[in-house]
Amino acid sequence: MRIGAGIALMTAGAIIAFAVRDTSERLNLPALGIIIMLAGAAGIWLSYRLANPRRREETTVLKPEVERQYSVAPHEKVAEKPIDVTPTHLREDV
Repeated sequence: MRIGAGIALMTAGAIIAFAVRDTSERLNLPALGIIIMLAGAAGIWLSYRLANPRRREETTVLKPEVERQYSVAPHEKVAEKPIDVTPTHLREDV
């Protein structure tokens, strides 16, 4: 069902539900019109969902040799001696 068919169903359902003033013991026309309008709305929604699927993020898989080339191993030693971050005016050895 395309969007045009869904709109046509909704229009026909609205006409049956709100414009036709016929009474019948067997058939409830306002309820039938609402059911047809819901079918049209479902058709519009379904056609939209089929035409515009959700975009899924594609994962990039690297070859192991390329991944090893760009991997960074942590250094075992950061510095030869510990770095003193105490402000100069508070250091005792200066």
